[in-house]
Amino acid sequence: MTATKLLLMLSMMAAFAYLSLVGLTYVSQRTILYPGASWMPTPEQASWGENVSIRTPDGETLHATYSQAEPGKASVLFFLGNADRIGNYDFLAQALALRGIGLLAISYRGYPGSTGAPSEAGLMTDGLAAFDWLAGRTEGKIVVLGQSLGSGVAVNTAWQRPASAVVLVSAYLSVLSLAEARYPFFPVSLLIKDPFRSDLRIAQVRQPKLFIHGRRDAIIPLSSGKALFDIASEPKRMLVYDGSGHNDLWDTRMVGDIIRFVEALE
Repeated sequence: MTATKLLLMLSMMAAFAYLSLVGLTYVSQRTILYPGASWMPTPEQASWGENVSIRTPDGETLHATYSQAEPGKASVLFFLGNADRIGNYDFLAQALALRGIGLLAISYRGYPGSTGAPSEAGLMTDGLAAFDWLAGRTEGKIVVLGQSLGSGVAVNTAWQRPASAVVLVSAYLSVLSLAEARYPFFPVSLLIKDPFRSDLRIAQVRQPKLFIHGRRDAIIPLSSGKALFDIASEPKRMLVYDGSGHNDLWDTRMVGDIIRFVEALE
């Protein structure tokens, strides 16, 4: 075999391997993006609040847990991260309840107890349905709280609904930009199904906004959250926790910061 033929063969093998890897990433991207989805029919039984069902306009049923606010007090609508569970937030529900603040947390479509399969369009629909459900059950202010993947749902919900304020924890400029940074040799913009473009929506979110991010976050870098903060409209504030990363943000300090932000609206 001549050197030219060998080089051609190696090039073809490399191209095949590359295209195979791109194809595998394309077909599995939603499995990667939504690791908490299980399609399990059994609802998660949280140790706090009341288990409720929320019907979406496109016919899905969402499992959620609800702790009602005291009269005249605000409620927090919580959109979790992509691998999180409602039952992990007993500490938050209790801390809010001590101040009379309500909490509604939803399990996205395709996540435990909810029907359907996750997608960006689906999660955005879930967010609006949850807001409408909560607005029909409280006369107090509604503060939208979104963490990690849920920050994109929170931004869209506050853009399309009259939320009183927004808290964005470990927020990103877009999932598209994160994917481009993680897969620099892939044509991500052509392949991505769920880009979650918070950068195209945040300027239209006029409500007060609190951004919280860990300086050591290796999953959603602080630079991504800061970029979103920079293009957000006023009023806005950003808190950076120097010793925290992505999965160790929640502590009494953070809960206290959120409560003070919520109560300042009253």
